[in-house]
Amino acid sequence: MTPGKELLFVALGGSGEIGMNVNLYGTQGKWVMVDCGITFGDAGYPGIDVILPDLQFIEERLDDLLGIVLTHGHEDHIGALPYLALDLGVPLYATPFTAGLIQGKLDEEGISDRVELNIIENEGSFKLGPFGFRYVPLAHSIPEGNAVLIDTPHGRIFHTGDWKLDEQPLLGTPSTAEELTEIGDDGVLALVCDSTNVFNEKASGSEAEVRTGLDEVIGGETGRVLVTTFASNAARLKTLGEVARDTGRELCVAGRSLDRILRVAKATGYLRDFPETIDFDTAMSLPPGRVMIVATGGQGEPRAALSRIAEGTHPIKLDKDDLVVFSSKQIPGNELAIGRIMNTLAHRGIRLITDRQAFVHVSGHPGRPELAEMYRWIRPTYLLPVHGEVRHMIEQARFGVDQGISGAIFQVNGEVVRLAPGTPEVIDHVPVGRLVLDGDVILPADGGTINERRKLALNGQISVAVALTSNGHMLGVPQIRLQGVPVEEDRESFLQDAAAAAAEALRDRKRGVDIEDLRETLRLAVRRTATRWTGKKPVVDVLIVEG
Repeated sequence: MTPGKELLFVALGGSGEIGMNVNLYGTQGKWVMVDCGITFGDAGYPGIDVILPDLQFIEERLDDLLGIVLTHGHEDHIGALPYLALDLGVPLYATPFTAGLIQGKLDEEGISDRVELNIIENEGSFKLGPFGFRYVPLAHSIPEGNAVLIDTPHGRIFHTGDWKLDEQPLLGTPSTAEELTEIGDDGVLALVCDSTNVFNEKASGSEAEVRTGLDEVIGGETGRVLVTTFASNAARLKTLGEVARDTGRELCVAGRSLDRILRVAKATGYLRDFPETIDFDTAMSLPPGRVMIVATGGQGEPRAALSRIAEGTHPIKLDKDDLVVFSSKQIPGNELAIGRIMNTLAHRGIRLITDRQAFVHVSGHPGRPELAEMYRWIRPTYLLPVHGEVRHMIEQARFGVDQGISGAIFQVNGEVVRLAPGTPEVIDHVPVGRLVLDGDVILPADGGTINERRKLALNGQISVAVALTSNGHMLGVPQIRLQGVPVEEDRESFLQDAAAAAAEALRDRKRGVDIEDLRETLRLAVRRTATRWTGKKPVVDVLIVEG
């Protein structure tokens, strides 16, 4: 598909899901990409931490892809770049803080000298073929959250990225209502808008209010206090630095991603007044009431600092009646992992506070009042919801029309929307999917490797080894080994039964059966035995050695 005298939109990620945002705009034979993010693994992807978008559609059109424009530095918007940018081979465009985070990722992968990264000043503009781009600052939970105003031959697009309204932002200066109204005055064809918090009847709230809430929670504590939050929430880090001063505590930071964010923020002019931090040994030597720890891991990540602290395997130690504050929102899908850590902490007598008990968190995404304000300022002809599950995007489409927008377009990943000319409509569907980062290898999320791993996780595995003489007679007895098959006290009896089933299958085989048919006969015989014993159908691997 090559866009002609029309304006096309295609989401390859982030429409119908939270995370992994990838959006394409096409016109006059050329494409641009806005954001290139990841999402995180769950129980459906055993052994997988990072999930990447499958960019097959645009990879087949790389000669027509002009560049990748990044709205801000969250992982669900930039996280795929270290793994995919080199193969895409096009320039990247980002404001200074976001570019600093990307640069660090490219350096870690050893590809920074082969990927062109262009730093665009805040509120800067640039052109890519038939597209013009202008960064429009909006408040978010990370420095330099931006919308992009995209000029095209068919009208202007206001692509919000992630955003909220905050009259007292701690980092950066978002656009004013007057500035956004001026954008609307000049006409906007489509508002492509974050849907995450569309069901929230209240506005997200100001970061400045969180400081008061945390001061109240932490001010009266006499033991150690640990606060866990998103590492990328630099505004929250600034708040926590101020709370440490307010409450007379030294600040200790636990987590590599926190160290990275602090380093990049300071290098780009943010968090210059952040308190000097202390190391783990110093934190543990001070009186408990003089220490505040900021740690990663509030989403239940098993290798993050909070998980290790909860398990007692980290240099930072917490004692009975110490306090852990979850200054973050649970990401859907992480509830079980977060619950495990909370239960581990609670079992040790450590107290917990979340945003349900105290005002210790505000969201970085717009609730309904904020969405209504944006609609009123921008006044788009059409609304195109993105960044949400299906229910979020459908609800925002309804809400936008109720607020007076003339039309809303619902789409999901892979649907090609013609925005202009004429009334917007879905005109085609292109391939979309997921890839997984498995160790250092990128694989299809539903390919052979992951499907095999799912089967192993569900049913376990049995290995069968048999030895045959040169004329096909069995030597000794079949050897059986198990992994994850649910036989415990009866294990030896099961092994004997499975070996007997394999031996019987060997004795009953017909003469002249080739080795592959024999292997299948043995596999089925042993699996039937396992199913009879357990009700499961384990993976059975058969090794035949011929003398």
